[in-house]
Amino acid sequence: MRKIVYYVATSIDGLIAGPGDTIGGFVGEGSGVEQYLNDLKSFDTVIMGRRTYEFGYKFGLQPGHSPYPHMENYIFSKSLRFDNPAKNVHIHEPDLDFIRALKIRPGTDIYLCGGGTFAGWLLDHGLIDVLKIKLNPLILGAGIRLFGHSMRAIQTELTELQSHDKGLQIISYNLQYPD
Repeated sequence: MRKIVYYVATSIDGLIAGPGDTIGGFVGEGSGVEQYLNDLKSFDTVIMGRRTYEFGYKFGLQPGHSPYPHMENYIFSKSLRFDNPAKNVHIHEPDLDFIRALKIRPGTDIYLCGGGTFAGWLLDHGLIDVLKIKLNPLILGAGIRLFGHSMRAIQTELTELQSHDKGLQIISYNLQYPD
């Protein structure tokens, strides 16, 4: 079965964006970013919430286009619609059974790129298998939490720790849900 890998940049205080969805203090270049971009090549499927998809508009993404052209892109939303989406852009209402079905399809592990609310919903239902954090050396104080409003407690197992330049670390954990 494919794993869902939540691979995301965070601040030391567990935020994936600051107030107003700002990410200006996050490390934007260097060996850690190169590692992340290289790691993305190993995925053939990406899942995300609507707000994460629309966040790409700030960086030139056009509505209906694919932020990850080499992957099948699944955007989970009750309201988002496009007239002519790219062939590899699929919009689906949030549906646990559909996500479970994605996990059993043939292919690579599934890249969960965000956002916090969507990730929290998946965590609450035991669907995130791996948490891979790009830990940035800053404290934001306020913003979007790593798992949104989820309050679920989960044990983790550290599987890898990489230190990169500019103080960035990439830390991988397996999530261990109680039976």
